[in-house]
Amino acid sequence: MSRKKKNTLELIAMYSIIGVMFVIILYPLLWTLGLSLNPGRGLFGAEMIPTDWSLVHYEWLFFSENSDYLTWYRNSLIVAIATSAFATMIVCFTAYAFSRYRFKGRKNGLYAFLLLQMFPILMAMVALYILLNTVGLLDTLTGLILIYVGGAIPMNAFLVKGYFDSIPRELDESAKIDGAGHFRIFFQILLPLAKPILAVVALFNFMQPFMDFLLPRIVLRSPENYTLALGLFNFVNDEFSNNFTRFAAGSILIAVPIAAVYLFLQRYLISGLASGATKG
Repeated sequence: MSRKKKNTLELIAMYSIIGVMFVIILYPLLWTLGLSLNPGRGLFGAEMIPTDWSLVHYEWLFFSENSDYLTWYRNSLIVAIATSAFATMIVCFTAYAFSRYRFKGRKNGLYAFLLLQMFPILMAMVALYILLNTVGLLDTLTGLILIYVGGAIPMNAFLVKGYFDSIPRELDESAKIDGAGHFRIFFQILLPLAKPILAVVALFNFMQPFMDFLLPRIVLRSPENYTLALGLFNFVNDEFSNNFTRFAAGSILIAVPIAAVYLFLQRYLISGLASGATKG
């Protein structure tokens, strides 16, 4: 087989795989969008491309007195913004310490980060539930934020630490010769150079509260404290509920803040996703 023919077959195979994955991803999204535009409330008789489409379900979510959707949306934004900000900040300080300092227990600390990544946070939910109940943070957004921030540290700190390792230490030494201290080196040299990986960490931590259901289900009890995933679940879970089209409309709107943050951080994401684990 000639090299040109082999390259052509490889290209066809690659685009075929991409096409199949595109259909697999796009098909449920189109169904969700079409379902949200169907005028009825149930799945029976719904069409992926409705002939008599309507925005009545979106209007109900925002303007109905019986809808708590805006409250859930606000709660999700609060949790997402706080988690993204605090997790990114703590991860930066932790990664900087492990990357630039040499101290007793450093190696064991890195091993602990690797070990903690192997176990999902749900394995500790009984202990976390008891702890939050003991300190009075059960059924609060603050308690949920603390769990998200704590769970983000091991994986993200190891990732950012690898990125910091790829930044030449000669920059630190030059700054020290000019009289710069550790904090000035951290804020004025390392952080500007680490914007790509910080954008990745911020985006991932912002997305998690919008998509996570299990943790809010365990921690939150009051409807006024629900996040979007938990609140929308009750549309189709409560007894005699038949709000699948409203559920679909609410699900579609979850993508709006995530897409906005993604577009805002887009110029940093490509280089950040390809970095971080180059050195360890």
